[in-house]
Amino acid sequence: MAGFRIYGAGAVLLGAVCLIFRDFALQWQPVPRGWAGREAIALLSAAGFVATGLAIQARRLRGIAAAALAAMFGLWIVLHTRAVMDAPADFGAWNGVAESLALALAGAALWLPTAGARSAGGLAVRAFGLCPLVFGTAHFAYADFTASMVPAWIPPDQHFWAYATGVCHLAAGLAIISGVWARLASRLLGMMFAGFVLLLHVPRILADPNSQLEWTMTAVALCLTGAAWSVADQIAARAPSATSFAFRFGGKAAKPNG
Repeated sequence: MAGFRIYGAGAVLLGAVCLIFRDFALQWQPVPRGWAGREAIALLSAAGFVATGLAIQARRLRGIAAAALAAMFGLWIVLHTRAVMDAPADFGAWNGVAESLALALAGAALWLPTAGARSAGGLAVRAFGLCPLVFGTAHFAYADFTASMVPAWIPPDQHFWAYATGVCHLAAGLAIISGVWARLASRLLGMMFAGFVLLLHVPRILADPNSQLEWTMTAVALCLTGAAWSVADQIAARAPSATSFAFRFGGKAAKPNG
């Protein structure tokens, strides 16, 4: 599964939304209103997301595009630090950091192996698992708000899904960090994010197609979908071969049939 393609598509959509509305990505990119040349910088940032999101689709440009996306999403983390410092007990502030960190780490995990830093890429994958832990905790800390995002027609009820998805986030994070069923956990995490896109965000866009907030939420959720699947792809690429497994445990690798 080419998770990087969805990751890049999300970046293209995010940049396109920012270009259309001539603004940064709202609370995900909290740039103060008083900045000199704010609109010009917002448009430059938006164009950067479109360009790198397209470039990551090309094999020869994939590594450098992933590095650029990691750096651009990394800047979002810096922007969120003020909110965290002002209210360190506010999980909403930490959730903003975690979303930005997840997107930055996905890019880093894709880029680092191409730069000859395979071990660092593995650390980026493990660090990615910290982010769902924050997402899950936020689901419990803000259960009423989370439930309000769930379409009322989905049984059994909105609060059930607020807590259930919180548990799934926590389980995925622990699996990725520990390395136990990490690939499966990343795949399922991406499926859950994809479900958010299709069941939560797309209907909200259809109901309010002129809303920058709805389009931005959809773009971020699509980026997170691709980020989780890209991490799963990196875990699969790092899986030991039968020979290396046997060597590490002192056995003999089985010969392939034929």
